[in-house]
Amino acid sequence: MFMRVNEVAEVLDVSEPYAYKLIRKLNEELKQKNCIVIAGRIDRRFFYEKFYSSTTKN
Repeated sequence: MFMRVNEVAEVLDVSEPYAYKLIRKLNEELKQKNCIVIAGRIDRRFFYEKFYSSTTKN
C-alpha cells in the first residue's frame, strides 16, 4: 500500500535525499485533502497517479 523512500528513489532513478523531498511534497498535497500521512512513506496509488498519469488536455 505504501512506498518507502528507497523504492521511490529506485523507481524514479533519483537519490534518497531527493526522494524524501518528493515524498514530503506529495504528502503535503494529501494533507490538504485531509488525508492522514506517514512521514517517509507515500501512498502507492497516489504516487503512480502523480508521476505516470496519462490524462490529456484538449
